[in-house]
Amino acid sequence: MTALPPLREVIATHGLAARKSLGQHFLLDLNLTRRIARTAGDLASGTTVEIGPGPGGLTRGLLLEDAARVVAVEKDPRCRAALSEVAAAAPGRLELLEADALQVDLTALGPGPRRVVANLPYNVGTPLLIAWLARIAEDPTVLESITVMLQQEVAQRLVAVPRTKQYGRLSILTQWLCETRLQFDLPPRAFVPPPKVVSSVVRLIPRAQPLAPAPLPALERVTQAAFGQRRKMLRQSLKSLGDAQALLRETGLPETARAEELTVEDFCALARAL
Repeated sequence: MTALPPLREVIATHGLAARKSLGQHFLLDLNLTRRIARTAGDLASGTTVEIGPGPGGLTRGLLLEDAARVVAVEKDPRCRAALSEVAAAAPGRLELLEADALQVDLTALGPGPRRVVANLPYNVGTPLLIAWLARIAEDPTVLESITVMLQQEVAQRLVAVPRTKQYGRLSILTQWLCETRLQFDLPPRAFVPPPKVVSSVVRLIPRAQPLAPAPLPALERVTQAAFGQRRKMLRQSLKSLGDAQALLRETGLPETARAEELTVEDFCALARAL
């Protein structure tokens, strides 16, 4: 691994200028990529899935931190040559998969324990996270953990608590299924090209059981209705679900409350009643 050329040289050699259309912002500092890898915990068994490796900065970090097996899912075919060089430097430990991560079945990527560790492309970070959470709702053992870098604004929504402006549908879905922790922030200057926003690393550990029982489709409907009109009282915002007052009576929630005042357990109660 130490014999590989510097990442800036790799980018120049293979013409890997980041593409805005793919949400690419490359992280080249190996001290930082190794820190992300360490945040993900023990990588010495099972399968580590990396999404959008680009020229391989985080890929190198994962392998240097003793990841037993990394599956790098990359949509951009330009990156294959650069990633192949990393694979050659770590025989048998890196598998390249040219695919759209939104279409990939995580269970087909290798034996467990499986974990995702990624500097997610900004344009697909939230859709990917929601898709993984839906899989965790079906089977909490599908992933051991998710350690990802996202826009700070999105990361803060994952850990937001009631009565804050960041608290919303993504907060509830994430915390319902996972223990969620912000790890550290990275400034724009850490990336090439630098984004316009601060980025944050967040770690999600799926719960053995959801925080409270609730059917996922109903939970999605309730949160969509409530936060679709988050400034209105629940007796008004939940009208699209039918008899809002009956739902609130059944759950014992006040009609005058607003969406941001309810806990995850409150929304689960509404989903069960619906």
